[in-house]
Amino acid sequence: MSGTAHKADVRSGGQPGSVAVISSHVARGAVGNRAAVFAIETLGHPVIAVPTVLLPWHPGHGPATRIVHDNRQFAGFMADLAHGPFAGEIDAVLSGYLGDAGQAAAIAASVAALRSVRPDLVYACDPVIGDESGLYVSGQVARAIAGTLVPVADLATPNRFELAWLSGRVLEDNEAIIDAARALGPPAVLVTSAFAARPGMTGNLLVLRETAHLAEHAAFDRAPNGTGDLTAALFLAHLVNGRGHLEALRRATASVHDVLANTRARGADELTLAADAALLSEPVSDIDVRSVGRRSEDITIGG
Repeated sequence: MSGTAHKADVRSGGQPGSVAVISSHVARGAVGNRAAVFAIETLGHPVIAVPTVLLPWHPGHGPATRIVHDNRQFAGFMADLAHGPFAGEIDAVLSGYLGDAGQAAAIAASVAALRSVRPDLVYACDPVIGDESGLYVSGQVARAIAGTLVPVADLATPNRFELAWLSGRVLEDNEAIIDAARALGPPAVLVTSAFAARPGMTGNLLVLRETAHLAEHAAFDRAPNGTGDLTAALFLAHLVNGRGHLEALRRATASVHDVLANTRARGADELTLAADAALLSEPVSDIDVRSVGRRSEDITIGG
């Protein structure tokens, strides 16, 4: 994916192309596929939703039954989607949390097959492996994502802690994040929980080959899970809809901030996406996006 936006393909009858979303599914809550599918459909794209694991709720709420598909069945399911009659409808693929390390190879093979049909297909890898407390997936899963999926992605969306693990680097400032992101491989890397210039803020840092751009919003203590899933989905959907990288960054950052603010005001323990659906398409917060880094131009866009 180059610095220009991916242009959505509109099918006969005005139907936009689909986005395949491959991640966890919870019965209650707004994380994984529950967040990503809702966001992408709200922005106008049909979604082909593939669960990698079934859970009653996010593990942060406590232990619960976990259902993971047999790897052979999962691979067959993915192959059916990639080679079936609807493969040509898919504009983009987003993968997130994996239930087993073996799922990575099936996803990569499906992306390769889809690219043979749609050479301009965008593959976004959200490497959901951990946070500031460390890995919350097995080392096998983390290594499968790092070795199999990240290298073939057009876009990666790690948080700062995931990027540190993936790159094997200590990330003490945004310059270090930029260097690590460019060494990661994908031509576009969106790093959440980057360093903000102002206290009480957090940043989303978009790193491209020649430029890097920072969008900041207010940080929320003990924020509900799912903000990374939501950010990745919104950013990808805006790109597929033809918006440029900077506008996609601004809008995705603003929407996540607005949803978080409303969720906090309601005292909810999960993102209140259904109540805030309008904010996914049209956020209300003013978010500045400014260029950062040694190789960036002095560019700022506002809301």
